[in-house]
Amino acid sequence: MKKLITLLLLGFVSLNISAQRTYWQQEIDYKMNIDVDVDKHQYKGTQKIVYTNNSPDELTRVYFHLYFNAFQPGSMMDVRSRTIADPDGRVRDRISKLSDDEIGYQKINSLKQDGKDVKFTHDGTILVVELNKPIKSGAKTTFDMKWDAQVPLQIRRSGWSNSEGVEFSMSQWYPKMVEYDYTGWNPNPYIGREFHGVWGDFDVKITIDQDYVVGGTGVLQNPNEIGHGYEKPGTKINRKKPGPITYHFVAENVIDFFWGADPDFIHTTAQVPNGPKLHFFYQETVDKEASPEENAAYKKYWEQLPELTVKGFEYASKHFGKYPYPQFSTVQGGDGGMEYPMGTLITGGRSLGSLIGVTVHEFYHSWFQGVLATNEALFAWMDEGFTSYASAETMLHIFDRESDFPYAGSYRGYYGIVESGLEEPLTTHADHFNTNRAYGAAAYSKGAVYLGQMSYIIGNETFRKGMLSYFDTWKMKHPTAADFLRVMEKESGMVLDWYNEYFVNTTKTVDYGVRALIGDENKTVIELERIGLMPMPIDILVEYTDGSSEMFYIPLRIMRGEKPAENDLKRTVLEDWPWTNPTYTFDIPVAGTSVKRVSIDPSQRLADIEKSNNSFDVEGMIKK
Repeated sequence: MKKLITLLLLGFVSLNISAQRTYWQQEIDYKMNIDVDVDKHQYKGTQKIVYTNNSPDELTRVYFHLYFNAFQPGSMMDVRSRTIADPDGRVRDRISKLSDDEIGYQKINSLKQDGKDVKFTHDGTILVVELNKPIKSGAKTTFDMKWDAQVPLQIRRSGWSNSEGVEFSMSQWYPKMVEYDYTGWNPNPYIGREFHGVWGDFDVKITIDQDYVVGGTGVLQNPNEIGHGYEKPGTKINRKKPGPITYHFVAENVIDFFWGADPDFIHTTAQVPNGPKLHFFYQETVDKEASPEENAAYKKYWEQLPELTVKGFEYASKHFGKYPYPQFSTVQGGDGGMEYPMGTLITGGRSLGSLIGVTVHEFYHSWFQGVLATNEALFAWMDEGFTSYASAETMLHIFDRESDFPYAGSYRGYYGIVESGLEEPLTTHADHFNTNRAYGAAAYSKGAVYLGQMSYIIGNETFRKGMLSYFDTWKMKHPTAADFLRVMEKESGMVLDWYNEYFVNTTKTVDYGVRALIGDENKTVIELERIGLMPMPIDILVEYTDGSSEMFYIPLRIMRGEKPAENDLKRTVLEDWPWTNPTYTFDIPVAGTSVKRVSIDPSQRLADIEKSNNSFDVEGMIKK
């Protein structure tokens, strides 16, 4: 199947969906064998990589990520955490205090290209490899690598002995080929933020003490040998003597691979109807630092988690695209919640709402990053923001609740960063935000608001169709902000480049107000003003004293189109508003005394930073 996808990609021109560029993506196959020393928190690894250069360029050098090298005193991650104005509370100065047996490292012992040694240099978290022979466009090459690694004491995402006592949280754990895409190589040093990966297949064998239960990316190939909840019901596991056992996982067409392991893991499963098999791994005593009463509650919540997660997966597949993989693993570990292909690491000592909340947020990353694999470093908001948007409405569905506006939290986060004066454009590279707060607000809050306003601009029904079309068009690829916009333009028939130019590329804000309302016996004149620098189409609700209401809609001229009506109210489409004009006036053929209230955007989707001027209560204020 993957080979067919490759052939299609090589000949695929994006038909005006990819900003007029011919689309291509690299391809990689990993075969890895890992031997874990659980007492020393070290392991030895070998990997054979078959790398296919589908780019139009000849490559004379390649790079690998060595993420564990970040967990050493003096690393870029360490220095950044100790010098940024608002450090991540999980990191702060902890890296600088690690002892020799607590640091992380990945040391490459040997590397061959097509059977011949190649020169390489360790440069912090990046391995620089000078090739013996260039990889021509369309050609393949094979790398054979041997390395030694030490797992760091758990600080950020990866490590051993996390705060709840989980032994191994194994993410960013292997030498990972750097992605080469339309921007060129992406050898970004690891300082704690986002990731980008090459699409490919993983065949991974992990040898570890047989008491350890391992879960993560991929489908286990030897369940009857492993046991630990993987085997078929009624299968008896007969091990002749104590010692290590090898877990063999295979994952096809993914961008990364993670795993977690602990001897105290409970392993349960649940089946999504017409969907994947869900795996759950959590400790018998969920949080080693918590009281027995707290742990009893935590364990109960984990027992409830599978049913709720199934409900969430069904909603996600219906509204955002069908999950394409055969399994998903929710593994206790890490330092909060972090997404990976086919699974997630989450901390387990949580209330039920928090537990399902973090699970839903992380599994949505399998849509927005695991399947729609944007470069998180450049488009973190398309990952975290889209995930936050989808999670908000899914949580309401799971708990059978209703809300007029489930995205209010994201909007508040966006308004807060605007008010603080710390906002930076969404185009800022994830590693280069001046503050963690600015990054978080951009990626999570403003990214979700981006979708909320897109729904406002093109209409919710069109937006929903566009989200499914985006998934179907760009799954198993690396979409950009321009690619998403082209899908929405195609779905809506509108021109939308202005939206990204303002909301993504700048920090200009939306602020519209009802400036004046003048009425007489025959008509009412309504004057609006644009106060903020970002133009938007405007919905106006007019409520009358007899209890009736109607909508007035002002398209933005540069949209070159209009959204359809979204409810049963009478709607009048007015003349377009040129973005250069600071005011706009229209009249309605009713007496001023018949008008009760005029309001901008009753749907709340317009991210207007000053709500106080968005409505005009007419009672006692009519001018004759």
